[in-house]
Amino acid sequence: MVTTPTEVLAFPNIKAIVRDNGTAEVVVAGNSRTVPDGQTLQELRDNALALVVTEAQTLQRPVRVQIEDPEGHGELIVHPDNKIESVSYVPRPVRRRAQAPVTTAEAAAPAVVEDVPMAAAEPTTIPVEPAPVEATAAAIDLPPWPPTPVKTEEPGHVSPGVHGIGGAEAESPAAAPAEPLSRRSLKETSFLVSAPVLEPATQGWRGALTRLGFRMDPSEEELSEREDIRTVSQHWPGPRTIAVVNRKGGANKTPTVVMLSAILARYSGAATVAWDNNESQGTLGWRTEKGAHDRSVLDLIDSSTELLSPSTNAAEIAKFVHHQTADKFDVLRSDENEEGDHEVTAEEVDIAHQVLTRYYRLVIMDSGNTARAANWRRMIDHTNQLVVPVTAIEDRAEAARLTLQTLESRGGHDADLARNAVVIVSESTDAKRSMTGDALKRAKAEAQRIADGFEPFVRAVVRIPYDPALVNGPIRYEALQPATQRAWLAAAAAVAKGF
Repeated sequence: MVTTPTEVLAFPNIKAIVRDNGTAEVVVAGNSRTVPDGQTLQELRDNALALVVTEAQTLQRPVRVQIEDPEGHGELIVHPDNKIESVSYVPRPVRRRAQAPVTTAEAAAPAVVEDVPMAAAEPTTIPVEPAPVEATAAAIDLPPWPPTPVKTEEPGHVSPGVHGIGGAEAESPAAAPAEPLSRRSLKETSFLVSAPVLEPATQGWRGALTRLGFRMDPSEEELSEREDIRTVSQHWPGPRTIAVVNRKGGANKTPTVVMLSAILARYSGAATVAWDNNESQGTLGWRTEKGAHDRSVLDLIDSSTELLSPSTNAAEIAKFVHHQTADKFDVLRSDENEEGDHEVTAEEVDIAHQVLTRYYRLVIMDSGNTARAANWRRMIDHTNQLVVPVTAIEDRAEAARLTLQTLESRGGHDADLARNAVVIVSESTDAKRSMTGDALKRAKAEAQRIADGFEPFVRAVVRIPYDPALVNGPIRYEALQPATQRAWLAAAAAVAKGF
């Protein structure tokens, strides 16, 4: 049975592109995946279609794919059972071969435009040399290369083949006298000062002296903090998605989502949403402020058609998210159905992500503990920056390592995320309550050992000190100790550098 295109959803948008330089990619919902190399053009096509078949199997339905290769372009329908149907294919026009050099006087003569009166000329016989091959265009449908600029010759120099017919030499005229040098253009200068002015110190004893009237330069610590603030305050073109992942529960995923959302929203002013992408029921809603409704991601998905309508205004998203009044970001909660009978699918992740990236510039996704779940894998497809939180406990650290290893083994986009990940190591929250002296030093040393272990394999590693404000209840940025706030600022800056 042949499937018609109207029977297959056009969402997500999928493209398979094969290039004549031996590379190919499959683009799913704007996310590129590298196609394994092939020895021939057909092998590249087969490898690209294999990725599309995997996509169809993930969605458990046929998908439409736009194809493009050096020989043409068209559309296919790809089924989960590896069945492929062709909807259309348009071959590329074949370029005509280059014209042979002109060898006769009749062929060398320019075309004559008819119906234009011209005076009759006396018949003249002029020998015509064959045109050199270099002067012929490579293909008839391509414009000729632009002529090389003629250099000014010294007086008395003879240039062959310029004025004479058929390569005869002629004497070039004397060079014109040099004109006097003109004044410089005002475009070449500016009175603006390009280097920024260093603001005086505001912190520590340097800041105290500055406030007393003695201007002091900031310390290295203050300069470092200013640079982190500048980094997290940047705006970037297009939306960005951060995924916070660790296959082990209790690894600090939810506090990490809250803190990154708060800092990036506060400093950049960008519309930010924290999304609990747990496959069933997550805890992000328990650690954040609740709005005046009970809606969750499932309600947003059900209303996606309305929310994606061009006539819907931006304020309508407030019906589905829970605003954090102090920290200036929104929360999209997971489904809190007591029966827990719904697991978010890959297609529902696509729909929710499309809605959120219309209303927000920054999407920070919390996640469950199952890297094999369809919604977890689809989250990775949409991710621009991966964050792996871990508490300084061996099993949490090992789970973080296995999470990164899983992504690295998948290759392509997943492996790139793993190599450029930011690992955030938080000191153990369980041990701090009863430890003092040497025990505290050992806890800090363990956190440093784990941080050092991850450093060679990821883009950045940041340590976070223990803070009781992160242990229980709703999390607020202002409730943190100053040292904890500074550490989370450094973590957010490390993440923002990946944008």
